[in-house]
Amino acid sequence: MAVCILITAFLYASAGHGGASGYLALMSLFSIAPVYMKTSALMLNVFVSLIAFTSYYHAGHFRWKLLFPFVITSIPMTFLGAKIDINPHIYKIVLGFLLILATFRLLYKPSEKKTAKNPSFLISMAVGGIIGFFSGMTGIGGGIILSPILLLLNWATIKETAAVSSLFIFLNSISGLVGTWQDGIVLPPQIIYWVFAGIIGGMAGAWAGSHKFTVKGLTYALSLVLIIAGVKLLLV
Repeated sequence: MAVCILITAFLYASAGHGGASGYLALMSLFSIAPVYMKTSALMLNVFVSLIAFTSYYHAGHFRWKLLFPFVITSIPMTFLGAKIDINPHIYKIVLGFLLILATFRLLYKPSEKKTAKNPSFLISMAVGGIIGFFSGMTGIGGGIILSPILLLLNWATIKETAAVSSLFIFLNSISGLVGTWQDGIVLPPQIIYWVFAGIIGGMAGAWAGSHKFTVKGLTYALSLVLIIAGVKLLLV
């Protein structure tokens, strides 16, 4: 399990993601008790997304003005969503199909746009709130939803998307953990090994994505992440 988490963290961090959807899929495959799944995924997300953000930030790809309107609404909505204990089966199926469709659209022309449009502040707030609420319910950081939106609407370049998504995921994951605090955060005994593996994989992946991967390489890495997330949502 730890080895699989290390590999997953490398792949997701290279694209500026925390990897919650991948960790949830792994926990399902390894028959981890459901009571541990959401909190464990969020905990791993916190470490890996922060590492990814730090690497992309130091590489000069972060835009605070792009992120700000999304997190105004996503953080409180993630907190509220984490308190709702429902079976989001239909939402997961719909989102899984949308992610796979977005992936094929990204792969259609995986080239860098030289300039990006500035999205409407109000639209960004609305999008952030919707993503945050769903993220809190399902235990994901929301980056798998935000990234294709930023790219397909030309609101950010691919490395700006990775930088913004990683901090978005970090903040939402913290909010999601706080939202579950009242009911008690339950973590498995082996979480320390999982976190250690996530940190190692995250550091290697974040450095590769922010410093070594070409635009096409990063696009393909992000596309693979979205396909994994989409399949996971559809099948797990």
